[in-house]
Amino acid sequence: MTQTALLFPGQGSQVPGMGRAQAEADSEAMQFWKQAERVSGLPLREIYWEGDEAAMSDTRALQPALTVVNLNLWRLLAGRLKPLGAAGHSLGEFSALAAAGVLSPETVLEITALRGRLMAEADPQGTGGMAALLKLEESSVAEIVDEAAQESGLPLLVANYNTPGQFVISGAREAVALACQKCKARKGRSMELKVSGAFHSPMMGEANRELGQVLSRAHWHKPRFPVYCNIDGMPAADGEGLKEKCLLQMVSSVRWIETVRRLHADGARCWLELGPKAVLGKMTAPCLAGIADEADLRVELVHDAASAAALTL
Repeated sequence: MTQTALLFPGQGSQVPGMGRAQAEADSEAMQFWKQAERVSGLPLREIYWEGDEAAMSDTRALQPALTVVNLNLWRLLAGRLKPLGAAGHSLGEFSALAAAGVLSPETVLEITALRGRLMAEADPQGTGGMAALLKLEESSVAEIVDEAAQESGLPLLVANYNTPGQFVISGAREAVALACQKCKARKGRSMELKVSGAFHSPMMGEANRELGQVLSRAHWHKPRFPVYCNIDGMPAADGEGLKEKCLLQMVSSVRWIETVRRLHADGARCWLELGPKAVLGKMTAPCLAGIADEADLRVELVHDAASAAALTL
Protein backbone atom coordinates (compact mmCIF):
# COMPACT_ATOMS: atom_id res chain seq x y z
CA MET A 1 0.00 0.00 0.00
CA THR A 2 1.25 3.47 -0.89
CA GLN A 3 2.28 5.46 2.16
CA THR A 4 -0.08 8.42 2.43
CA ALA A 5 0.44 11.86 3.93
CA LEU A 6 -2.65 13.82 4.96
CA LEU A 7 -2.51 17.54 4.19
CA PHE A 8 -4.91 20.03 5.77
CA PRO A 9 -5.01 23.55 4.29
CA GLY A 10 -5.30 26.89 6.05
CA GLN A 11 -6.30 30.44 5.20
CA GLY A 12 -6.69 31.05 1.48
CA SER A 13 -8.40 27.74 0.74
CA GLN A 14 -11.93 29.00 1.38
CA VAL A 15 -14.48 28.87 -1.44
CA PRO A 16 -18.18 29.80 -1.62
CA GLY A 17 -20.45 26.94 -0.65
CA MET A 18 -17.70 24.91 0.97
CA GLY A 19 -18.96 21.95 2.95
CA ARG A 20 -22.61 22.62 2.16
CA ALA A 21 -23.47 19.52 0.14
CA GLN A 22 -21.91 17.19 2.71
CA ALA A 23 -23.67 18.91 5.60
CA GLU A 24 -27.06 18.84 3.90
CA ALA A 25 -26.68 15.11 3.27
CA ASP A 26 -25.11 14.21 6.63
CA SER A 27 -26.64 15.24 9.96
CA GLU A 28 -23.38 14.75 11.86
CA ALA A 29 -21.58 17.08 9.49
CA MET A 30 -24.37 19.64 9.88
CA GLN A 31 -24.17 19.42 13.66
CA PHE A 32 -20.47 20.24 13.50
CA TRP A 33 -21.29 23.43 11.54
CA LYS A 34 -23.88 24.39 14.15
CA GLN A 35 -21.43 23.73 16.96
CA ALA A 36 -18.86 25.96 15.26
CA GLU A 37 -21.47 28.72 15.02
CA ARG A 38 -22.22 28.45 18.73
CA VAL A 39 -18.53 28.52 19.63
CA SER A 40 -17.63 31.41 17.33
CA GLY A 41 -20.87 33.37 17.69
CA LEU A 42 -20.89 33.87 13.92
CA PRO A 43 -23.36 32.79 11.20
CA LEU A 44 -20.80 30.64 9.41
CA ARG A 45 -23.19 28.83 7.10
CA GLU A 46 -24.68 32.10 5.95
CA ILE A 47 -21.23 33.58 5.33
CA TYR A 48 -19.75 30.65 3.41
CA TRP A 49 -22.79 29.09 1.81
CA GLU A 50 -24.13 32.41 0.53
CA GLY A 51 -20.65 33.38 -0.65
CA ASP A 52 -20.01 36.85 0.79
CA GLU A 53 -16.40 37.28 -0.40
CA ALA A 54 -15.49 40.02 2.09
CA ALA A 55 -16.93 38.17 5.06
CA MET A 56 -15.36 34.90 3.89
CA SER A 57 -11.85 36.32 4.21
CA ASP A 58 -12.38 37.52 7.80
CA THR A 59 -10.10 35.29 9.84
CA ARG A 60 -12.58 35.27 12.75
CA ALA A 61 -15.05 33.34 10.60
CA LEU A 62 -12.59 31.56 8.36
CA GLN A 63 -10.67 29.71 11.03
CA PRO A 64 -13.57 27.80 12.62
CA ALA A 65 -15.37 27.36 9.27
CA LEU A 66 -12.40 25.84 7.44
CA THR A 67 -11.71 23.62 10.43
CA VAL A 68 -15.26 22.26 10.13
CA VAL A 69 -14.81 21.56 6.42
CA ASN A 70 -11.42 19.87 6.91
CA LEU A 71 -12.57 17.64 9.74
CA ASN A 72 -15.89 16.72 8.17
CA LEU A 73 -13.91 15.51 5.16
CA TRP A 74 -11.55 13.54 7.36
CA ARG A 75 -14.51 11.82 9.01
CA LEU A 76 -15.43 10.38 5.59
CA LEU A 77 -12.04 8.64 5.40
CA ALA A 78 -11.05 7.97 9.00
CA GLY A 79 -12.26 4.38 9.00
CA ARG A 80 -10.62 3.56 5.65
CA LEU A 81 -7.16 5.02 6.00
CA LYS A 82 -4.17 4.79 8.30
CA PRO A 83 -1.82 7.47 7.04
CA LEU A 84 1.93 7.62 7.40
CA GLY A 85 1.47 11.04 8.95
CA ALA A 86 -0.37 14.33 8.72
CA ALA A 87 0.52 17.99 8.38
CA GLY A 88 -1.49 21.17 8.19
CA HIS A 89 -0.50 24.56 6.87
CA SER A 90 -0.79 27.18 9.63
CA LEU A 91 -4.46 26.96 10.69
CA GLY A 92 -4.60 23.51 9.10
CA GLU A 93 -2.17 22.17 11.69
CA PHE A 94 -5.01 22.09 14.20
CA SER A 95 -7.09 19.93 11.85
CA ALA A 96 -4.12 17.56 11.63
CA LEU A 97 -3.96 17.39 15.42
CA ALA A 98 -7.66 16.53 15.62
CA ALA A 99 -7.38 13.91 12.85
CA ALA A 100 -4.53 12.23 14.76
CA GLY A 101 -6.52 12.24 17.99
CA VAL A 102 -4.14 14.60 19.78
CA LEU A 103 -6.94 17.09 20.48
CA SER A 104 -10.68 16.48 20.27
CA PRO A 105 -12.58 18.09 17.39
CA GLU A 106 -14.54 20.11 19.94
CA THR A 107 -11.35 21.44 21.51
CA VAL A 108 -9.93 22.29 18.11
CA LEU A 109 -13.08 24.25 17.26
CA GLU A 110 -12.70 26.29 20.43
CA ILE A 111 -9.00 26.87 19.75
CA THR A 112 -9.45 27.92 16.13
CA ALA A 113 -12.38 30.22 16.90
CA LEU A 114 -10.30 31.94 19.59
CA ARG A 115 -7.21 31.96 17.37
CA GLY A 116 -9.16 33.67 14.59
CA ARG A 117 -10.48 36.35 16.92
CA LEU A 118 -7.10 36.99 18.55
CA MET A 119 -5.35 37.27 15.19
CA ALA A 120 -8.01 39.63 13.87
CA GLU A 121 -7.74 41.86 16.93
CA ALA A 122 -3.96 41.70 17.42
CA ASP A 123 -3.22 44.79 15.32
CA PRO A 124 -6.10 47.28 15.59
CA GLN A 125 -3.95 50.09 14.13
CA GLY A 126 -3.11 48.08 11.02
CA THR A 127 0.64 48.44 11.47
CA GLY A 128 1.45 44.93 10.23
CA GLY A 129 1.16 43.31 6.84
CA MET A 130 2.20 40.37 4.68
CA ALA A 131 3.23 39.80 1.09
CA ALA A 132 4.07 36.86 -1.14
CA LEU A 133 7.44 36.96 -2.89
CA LEU A 134 7.57 34.80 -6.01
CA LYS A 135 10.12 33.63 -8.56
CA LEU A 136 13.14 34.17 -6.32
CA GLU A 137 15.36 31.67 -4.56
CA GLU A 138 15.35 31.41 -0.78
CA SER A 139 18.77 33.06 -0.48
CA SER A 140 17.57 36.12 -2.41
CA VAL A 141 14.44 36.37 -0.27
CA ALA A 142 16.57 36.19 2.87
CA GLU A 143 18.75 39.04 1.57
CA ILE A 144 15.70 41.16 0.76
CA VAL A 145 14.22 40.62 4.20
CA ASP A 146 17.49 41.45 5.96
CA GLU A 147 18.02 44.59 3.89
CA ALA A 148 14.46 45.85 4.32
CA ALA A 149 14.50 45.23 8.05
CA GLN A 150 17.83 47.00 8.51
CA GLU A 151 16.98 49.97 6.30
CA SER A 152 13.55 50.50 7.82
CA GLY A 153 14.52 49.63 11.38
CA LEU A 154 11.27 47.67 11.58
CA PRO A 155 10.45 43.99 12.15
CA LEU A 156 10.27 41.73 9.10
CA LEU A 157 10.78 38.01 8.54
CA VAL A 158 9.93 35.13 6.23
CA ALA A 159 6.64 33.81 7.60
CA ASN A 160 5.93 31.00 5.14
CA TYR A 161 8.43 28.83 3.29
CA ASN A 162 5.79 27.41 0.94
CA THR A 163 7.87 26.19 -2.02
CA PRO A 164 11.39 26.96 -3.27
CA GLY A 165 9.85 29.71 -5.42
CA GLN A 166 7.09 30.97 -3.14
CA PHE A 167 7.68 32.70 0.17
CA VAL A 168 5.51 34.92 2.36
CA ILE A 169 7.01 37.75 4.38
CA SER A 170 5.45 39.30 7.47
CA GLY A 171 6.13 42.38 9.57
CA ALA A 172 5.63 46.13 9.73
CA ARG A 173 3.79 47.43 6.65
CA GLU A 174 6.58 49.87 5.73
CA ALA A 175 9.15 47.09 5.83
CA VAL A 176 6.91 44.80 3.78
CA ALA A 177 6.46 47.52 1.13
CA LEU A 178 10.21 48.13 0.98
CA ALA A 179 10.84 44.40 0.57
CA CYS A 180 8.34 44.31 -2.30
CA GLN A 181 10.30 47.07 -4.06
CA LYS A 182 13.52 45.14 -3.59
CA CYS A 183 11.85 42.00 -4.91
CA LYS A 184 10.89 43.80 -8.11
CA ALA A 185 14.43 45.14 -8.51
CA ARG A 186 15.68 41.54 -8.40
CA LYS A 187 13.22 40.51 -11.17
CA GLY A 188 10.94 38.72 -8.73
CA ARG A 189 7.22 39.24 -8.27
CA SER A 190 5.45 40.38 -5.13
CA MET A 191 1.84 40.45 -4.03
CA GLU A 192 0.59 42.10 -0.87
CA LEU A 193 -1.88 39.93 1.00
CA LYS A 194 -5.23 41.07 2.37
CA VAL A 195 -4.72 40.19 6.01
CA SER A 196 -5.44 41.97 9.27
CA GLY A 197 -1.93 41.74 10.69
CA ALA A 198 1.58 40.33 10.52
CA PHE A 199 0.76 36.66 11.06
CA HIS A 200 3.50 34.19 12.01
CA SER A 201 5.71 36.97 13.31
CA PRO A 202 6.64 38.36 16.74
CA MET A 203 3.99 41.05 16.17
CA MET A 204 1.49 38.31 17.15
CA GLY A 205 3.16 38.00 20.55
CA GLU A 206 0.27 39.12 22.73
CA ALA A 207 -2.25 37.04 20.80
CA ASN A 208 0.08 34.06 21.06
CA ARG A 209 0.31 34.45 24.84
CA GLU A 210 -3.47 34.48 25.17
CA LEU A 211 -3.89 31.46 22.94
CA GLY A 212 -1.12 29.71 24.83
CA GLN A 213 -3.17 29.78 28.02
CA VAL A 214 -5.92 27.82 26.30
CA LEU A 215 -3.47 25.43 24.62
CA SER A 216 -1.82 24.73 27.96
CA ARG A 217 -5.14 23.82 29.60
CA ALA A 218 -6.19 21.44 26.81
CA HIS A 219 -5.78 17.66 27.03
CA TRP A 220 -3.06 16.62 24.59
CA HIS A 221 -3.03 12.90 23.74
CA LYS A 222 -0.47 10.68 22.07
CA PRO A 223 -1.00 10.90 18.29
CA ARG A 224 -2.47 7.88 16.49
CA PHE A 225 -0.10 8.76 13.66
CA PRO A 226 2.66 11.37 13.47
CA VAL A 227 1.84 15.04 13.05
CA TYR A 228 4.59 16.97 11.27
CA CYS A 229 4.81 20.47 12.73
CA ASN A 230 5.04 23.86 11.05
CA ILE A 231 7.84 25.27 13.13
CA ASP A 232 10.49 22.70 12.14
CA GLY A 233 8.90 20.21 9.72
CA MET A 234 9.43 17.40 12.21
CA PRO A 235 6.97 15.10 14.01
CA ALA A 236 6.70 14.87 17.77
CA ALA A 237 6.31 11.52 19.50
CA ASP A 238 3.79 12.58 22.12
CA GLY A 239 1.12 15.12 22.95
CA GLU A 240 3.36 17.16 25.20
CA GLY A 241 5.91 17.62 22.44
CA LEU A 242 3.21 18.69 20.01
CA LYS A 243 1.84 21.15 22.55
CA GLU A 244 5.25 22.75 23.03
CA LYS A 245 5.60 23.24 19.28
CA CYS A 246 2.09 24.65 18.90
CA LEU A 247 2.72 27.15 21.69
CA LEU A 248 5.20 28.81 19.32
CA GLN A 249 3.31 28.39 16.05
CA MET A 250 1.62 31.79 15.85
CA VAL A 251 4.90 33.69 16.18
CA SER A 252 7.07 31.30 14.15
CA SER A 253 7.59 30.63 10.46
CA VAL A 254 5.68 27.91 8.62
CA ARG A 255 8.41 25.59 7.34
CA TRP A 256 6.31 23.87 4.70
CA ILE A 257 9.18 22.94 2.38
CA GLU A 258 10.91 21.11 5.22
CA THR A 259 7.63 19.47 6.25
CA VAL A 260 6.99 18.02 2.78
CA ARG A 261 10.59 16.89 2.40
CA ARG A 262 10.59 15.19 5.79
CA LEU A 263 7.35 13.36 5.00
CA HIS A 264 8.88 12.19 1.74
CA ALA A 265 12.06 11.08 3.48
CA ASP A 266 9.92 9.08 5.91
CA GLY A 267 8.22 7.29 3.03
CA ALA A 268 5.21 9.37 1.89
CA ARG A 269 4.42 8.91 -1.79
CA CYS A 270 0.71 9.79 -1.88
CA TRP A 271 -0.28 13.30 -0.86
CA LEU A 272 -3.93 13.54 0.12
CA GLU A 273 -5.27 17.05 0.64
CA LEU A 274 -8.53 17.34 2.56
CA GLY A 275 -10.04 20.75 1.93
CA PRO A 276 -12.18 22.87 -0.39
CA LYS A 277 -9.61 23.28 -3.18
CA ALA A 278 -6.17 22.13 -4.24
CA VAL A 279 -3.62 24.44 -2.62
CA LEU A 280 -1.17 22.25 -0.73
CA GLY A 281 -1.19 19.45 -3.28
CA LYS A 282 0.09 21.88 -5.90
CA MET A 283 3.03 22.74 -3.65
CA THR A 284 4.20 19.16 -3.31
CA ALA A 285 6.08 18.68 -6.58
CA PRO A 286 7.93 22.04 -6.35
CA CYS A 287 9.00 21.21 -2.79
CA LEU A 288 10.41 17.90 -3.96
CA ALA A 289 12.01 19.10 -7.20
CA GLY A 290 15.41 17.47 -7.54
CA ILE A 291 14.53 15.04 -4.74
CA ALA A 292 11.73 12.97 -6.24
CA ASP A 293 10.48 12.24 -9.75
CA GLU A 294 7.13 13.98 -10.17
CA ALA A 295 5.82 10.91 -12.01
CA ASP A 296 6.30 8.87 -8.82
CA LEU A 297 4.23 11.25 -6.68
CA ARG A 298 0.50 10.81 -6.37
CA VAL A 299 -1.45 13.91 -5.37
CA GLU A 300 -5.16 13.68 -4.58
CA LEU A 301 -7.81 16.14 -3.40
CA VAL A 302 -10.82 15.15 -1.30
CA HIS A 303 -13.18 18.10 -1.30
CA ASP A 304 -16.60 16.46 -0.96
CA ALA A 305 -18.34 13.14 -0.30
CA ALA A 306 -18.13 12.06 -3.95
CA SER A 307 -14.36 12.52 -4.17
CA ALA A 308 -13.97 10.69 -0.86
CA ALA A 309 -16.05 7.77 -2.12
CA ALA A 310 -14.09 7.60 -5.39
CA LEU A 311 -10.71 7.56 -3.66
CA THR A 312 -8.75 4.31 -3.93
CA LEU A 313 -5.60 3.83 -1.88
